[in-house]
Amino acid sequence: VERDAAVLEGVRQDLQADPELADAGPAAILPCVVDHAVDGYGPVLGALNAAVEEVEEAVFSPGESRPTERIYKLSRQVLELRRAMVPLPEMLDRLATQSPAPAGERLRQRFREERAHLLHLVQGADDLGDLLANALQANLTEVSVRQNDDMRRISAWVAIWAVPTLLAGIYGMNFRHLPELEWRFGYPLVLATMAVICLWLYRAFRRSGWL
Repeated sequence: VERDAAVLEGVRQDLQADPELADAGPAAILPCVVDHAVDGYGPVLGALNAAVEEVEEAVFSPGESRPTERIYKLSRQVLELRRAMVPLPEMLDRLATQSPAPAGERLRQRFREERAHLLHLVQGADDLGDLLANALQANLTEVSVRQNDDMRRISAWVAIWAVPTLLAGIYGMNFRHLPELEWRFGYPLVLATMAVICLWLYRAFRRSGWL
């Protein structure tokens, strides 16, 4: 009720501010109502634009955020807003060409203005849809890159730990004659060999960007 009263008050103020339009009689109420309806889409589009900017920042943030679900929901909201606005320009175009005399020219002008405003909002919704599509693609690319980085790190650590595992497996076999089995420095030598090879692999993977 309060919202309807606010709209009616806005219509009354518009008619007072435009006496030429008010001379059209009851028909002058329609462009004023349309004006308030179209103006109501602006804040919605602005809120969606702010939400899209937040999503874009989240996509390229260094954290572990995954805004895929939010991007999809925003895409649905933008699509619903666009569906609500798209049929109106055709209706306003008809009103702009079929408004009766004698005050028809002023009515047609108002309808043309509202149509131009509405088309601008529709274009803004289309741009947001394109931004969300690009953000979703960028997010999927980021996820793929992070997964590849994780796989490389896992592969690098597996390769490093494979060296001591291999050597320990060899010297853990129950054979009587093994190299350096009776040598005093055999055990320290094997440990040193493990450490040197693991350190070399670690530095090699660090240089290649795998760690």
